Amino acid sequence: MLPAGFFARDTERVARDLLGCILESRVRNAVTSGRIVEVEAYVGPHDPAGHGYQGRRTRRNDRLFGPPGIAYVYFTYGMHWCVNAVTEREGYPAAVLIRALEPLTGLDSMRCRRGRTNARDLCSGPAKLCQALGITGALNGMPLRGGRLRIRAGARVEKAHIVHGPRIGITRAVDWPLRFYLRDSEWVSR
Repeated sequence: MLPAGFFARDTERVARDLLGCILESRVRNAVTSGRIVEVEAYVGPHDPAGHGYQGRRTRRNDRLFGPPGIAYVYFTYGMHWCVNAVTEREGYPAAVLIRALEPLTGLDSMRCRRGRTNARDLCSGPAKLCQALGITGALNGMPLRGGRLRIRAGARVEKAHIVHGPRIGITRAVDWPLRFYLRDSEWVSR
């Protein structure tokens, strides 16, 4: 299990340190998990790409302002769920979006949920991994240290194996180098 204060730190640092950790869900009698290979940091109210930009708090993004170490799960494009780990401190809208996983356990459940057989297609994007792990809005606000959704410590990743660059799939602050992923990982999103 990750230390209690793991998420209560600088968001960029949490993002890098999440690489190699294991995201696990226990949904509908299935345990599924994957090693985190790609993330993006959304660093607070000054981040124009973040859901809490300028401190705007809404019903949709309320959990983003919650205590560090909970899940912020949101619906996007009217069809996809995305999961984030809330960071820093309560009331400060910062989080790390989990972008891609290397599937580890529960691959049969993942394949059934995704309707795909190729393991590469199961968790190589934020919406794909949520579908594969059964993550929906019902898990919004859940603690990430136990229960139905958790992030466990994994293999430590050396700094030389981490690549950083601009975030993708956004229209504001696209040049901010807040996307982190494992060099040479076949599981990273396209």
